[in-house]
Amino acid sequence: MVQDHVSIHIENMLHGMPDTSPKHSIFRVHHQLRQVNEKAYEPVILAIGPYHYGNGKFKFMEEQKLRYLQQLLNRRQEGSVDRYVLILRELEQQARNCYAETIDLSQEKFLAMMLIDGCFIVELFRKYNLMIPTKEDDLLMKSDRLRYYLRRDLLLLENQLPFFVLSKLYDLTIGQGEPHEFSGIAIKHFKFGRKGPDRNLTMGNWEHLLHLYHAWRTYGLPQKSPPPYMPVMPSAIELKRRLVDIKFENGTLEIPVLRVHDDTESKYRNLIAYEQHFQSRVINYFTDYVTFMDCLINSSNDVKVLRDAGIIENYLGDDEVVAQMFNKMCDNIISSGSYYSDIFQNLNVHCKKKRNVWMAKLRREYFHSPWAFLSVVAAIVLLLLTATQTVYTVLSYTK
Repeated sequence: MVQDHVSIHIENMLHGMPDTSPKHSIFRVHHQLRQVNEKAYEPVILAIGPYHYGNGKFKFMEEQKLRYLQQLLNRRQEGSVDRYVLILRELEQQARNCYAETIDLSQEKFLAMMLIDGCFIVELFRKYNLMIPTKEDDLLMKSDRLRYYLRRDLLLLENQLPFFVLSKLYDLTIGQGEPHEFSGIAIKHFKFGRKGPDRNLTMGNWEHLLHLYHAWRTYGLPQKSPPPYMPVMPSAIELKRRLVDIKFENGTLEIPVLRVHDDTESKYRNLIAYEQHFQSRVINYFTDYVTFMDCLINSSNDVKVLRDAGIIENYLGDDEVVAQMFNKMCDNIISSGSYYSDIFQNLNVHCKKKRNVWMAKLRREYFHSPWAFLSVVAAIVLLLLTATQTVYTVLSYTK
């Protein structure tokens, strides 16, 4: 019996399928998230990994990658990359399995990409941390603008190499006196401009740089499981009418300061996209935080309230831009609960109490400024004097 050519085609496709689906960690951002703001997920100057491989607009950085690789070989007095290619060849299939899509690059191109991109990142972090000297003609280290976009592009979900590739290349090129763990120098690079205690994340099974950054930003936060409570609460303006300050502790809602820069939306969107691709996670810190801020912010007036309270530092200049950023960042996000459920519930209970509403109205209308307070005091004194005079008049008449 002659087998149908369609059957042969399908059987060949089935033959190429692995027995079990490998665990992926590097994804393309799904269409529903991407369509809201596509630019937030795309590199500006630097393509890392296969998803944006071969794009001509990154030609300048491709040349810089090769310069960094040449400098690495010269510093280590190596005339060939053979040693590195042999190691990466053993890791090729494991690296390919990290990507959610089948990578159509040949073995030659895939290994070359991993080596060139990986060594570039390792050398970039070394230079940033002053572990190796920087040449006078190094454009990347001399330009604040380029360094800014490099940090941004290295935190894109689609712009990642498997962390074990980076770590292996670092180990193969480690110099005397350098830290033993690559994750340590990586965190120092992304910690730029952020204050706070050092967080020991040198040991961990990191998937890629975005995963490491996510872990650093959420380090030390409580690991409570959120109940299935959907976030609903008053906006910032409504809260200001009901509460003395916008924080919640004994009637006060406390929110850490948020500095909004040009790259804030891209950074948060990619952290959210990372969490959305791992729905098995117990806590989606950034998804829940942005949802929380979206509830607070309905308009530019809400942003102004948060700015006046010192909660938002707006470096974009326009409050409306910040409002739209938070209002759109939650579009097409799937959430079954919230890390802040207790705050939502307690705040709503507080705001519904008539006594709290009455006290807030009294403060807003009569104690919002020293002059208003003095006018209220004067009115009370006048009322008391009038009552006293009335009493004395009645007593005099009675006598």
